[in-house]
Amino acid sequence: MKKFLLTASAAALALAASAGYAAARDQIQIVGSSTVFPFTTAVAEKLGQSGQIKTPVVESTGTGGGMKLFCQGVGENTPDFTNASRAIKDSELETCKANGVTPVEIKIGFDGIVLANSKAGTVVDLTKEQIFKALAKNVAVDGKVVANPYKNWSDVDASLPATKIEVLGPPPTSGTRDAFVELVMDKACQEEVKTANEKGCGETREDGAFVEAGENDNLIVQKLEANVNAFGIFGFSFLDQNADKLQGHKVDGVEPTFEDIASGKYGVSRSLYIYAKKEHVGVIPGMQEFIAEYTSDAAWGPEGYLADKGLIPLPDAERATWAENAKALKGMGS
Repeated sequence: MKKFLLTASAAALALAASAGYAAARDQIQIVGSSTVFPFTTAVAEKLGQSGQIKTPVVESTGTGGGMKLFCQGVGENTPDFTNASRAIKDSELETCKANGVTPVEIKIGFDGIVLANSKAGTVVDLTKEQIFKALAKNVAVDGKVVANPYKNWSDVDASLPATKIEVLGPPPTSGTRDAFVELVMDKACQEEVKTANEKGCGETREDGAFVEAGENDNLIVQKLEANVNAFGIFGFSFLDQNADKLQGHKVDGVEPTFEDIASGKYGVSRSLYIYAKKEHVGVIPGMQEFIAEYTSDAAWGPEGYLADKGLIPLPDAERATWAENAKALKGMGS
């Protein structure tokens, strides 16, 4: 056993030396999704307060931006974890592998994507088809594909309010944007648009009806409070944390609630992840402790402190499997 420990230590030191960051950094660095940011921050603060490790630094860069930083290589100047509001893409995984990075994937729970506005605004009940017609760059009108002509919600459907279409949404680097396109825009896309558009159905309007609001969800809240006719697109967890100011709306007749997202009844829901850089474990202090805390029942369980922040827990059996894989540092492709 002693010989094994010496060998393992030597290997870690060799890795650190080859990467050029032996003892150069003693604080975990985390990037990625703004949706997962509050959950990861809560875990980081919990560990920091316990004195087990230095409080990890968590930065909100968006899922796509986080993956780019995470997969760029191994070393002190690259992050140890990235948060993601969607699973890693094949192209991102290939980039990771090409740069010597082995991601350890950990699914942490579920989240819904909501369309919300100020509590002072109108309550609406929308379908995915109506959302597509309101936000798509091109739509089919009388069998022909044209630039989106709809100015007001009532132009989309007479049952909707006669107010201007104004929606603040996530940028292309956001996992929320990717999931929204997959779960709403692609699902509700008109056949004529599918046939005519080589770029698919995810293109959004550029005439001011859809505004990319960046990765700072707090700014979206401020803008929605200032404009009661505007809507925002973001994760349920953020709506839950701002329930005193914002209201979510039904999609296809189902409200975005904790219970309906957990059961799968709400049709605009997705899985959330964190990814650990296997090559940094044992070199950057505290990574195993961070993983252990994140995957503890006290954190991600049904009664855990992350549920209090809006994370919708995985079923018990699935949670146990992911916790086991995380503890074993089961790398993707390994």
